[in-house]
Amino acid sequence: MSFLYDMDLPAPRRLSCGILVLTEQQELLLCHVTGQDHWDLPKGGAHEGESPLQAALREAREETGLDLAAEALRELGRFDYRPKKDLHLFATLMPRFDVASLRCESQFSQYGTGLRLPEMDGYDWVRFERVAELCTPKMTAVLHGRLNLQRVLDELTSASLVA
Repeated sequence: MSFLYDMDLPAPRRLSCGILVLTEQQELLLCHVTGQDHWDLPKGGAHEGESPLQAALREAREETGLDLAAEALRELGRFDYRPKKDLHLFATLMPRFDVASLRCESQFSQYGTGLRLPEMDGYDWVRFERVAELCTPKMTAVLHGRLNLQRVLDELTSASLVA
């Protein structure tokens, strides 16, 4: 039996899909990652056969309880995120609401204890200028470097005025 390996081929990159939920007050909805020091977007990996849009909507529902409409999302595109992972992001504009109503239904097993914990254990509306304080440097590079949150908000706002 023979196996062929091409060491020159890069390993396939995983894809994480997520949604930027923005308010007109220049705020971004962030989720606190359980057991970590950082906050993140509602996002996660696409399942087999799932489009980036379907994955982003599912992840938002699982991690926040938000049931967003596909037609309310603006596609932002695919971004280099980590050495073996890309991000495919979408954005939506929503009125500010009380984050106490949000709940994470997706769970993981805590190493060594078998305890099941929610992936996200807190939520907050974060002003754009505070994103770098709360998110990882790689996420900050996407949100403040490759994307411009104010420009995304301006585009969402002007699109809602036209609609």
